[in-house]
Amino acid sequence: MPHRFKLELASPEKLILNKAVAMVTVPGGQGRYGVLANHAPMITTLLPGVVDVYEQDETTLSERVFVSGGFAEVTGARCTLLADEALPVSKIDRVAVQEEIKSITDELDNAGETTPREALEARLAIARAKLRAAA
Repeated sequence: MPHRFKLELASPEKLILNKAVAMVTVPGGQGRYGVLANHAPMITTLLPGVVDVYEQDETTLSERVFVSGGFAEVTGARCTLLADEALPVSKIDRVAVQEEIKSITDELDNAGETTPREALEARLAIARAKLRAAA
């Protein structure tokens, strides 16, 4: 049996995961990376994307969770993910996300010079990442 470590994934609303796992892959700010037991300590940002959880071993995917962004702290014994938003990929409603993308795109098209476009563009990037995750 592979070495295991503790994975905690939380959003502002609730604790999503709190379990021992063999491996997790994370959409980090510098690229996607994997975490195994005894990983070097680090703190990174999370980009919108999917966290893949391998509970039993490093080859059998057990869970996929979409995160919209946030932070990760990794130590040799723990990986803590603090996500702005997190939900199981299986719970993503593709139709609702497509409608959200259309709505945000319309807002961007109609945005005036005083509208903060960066916030709309960030929301659009998250929605597009969510749609890719559900594909």
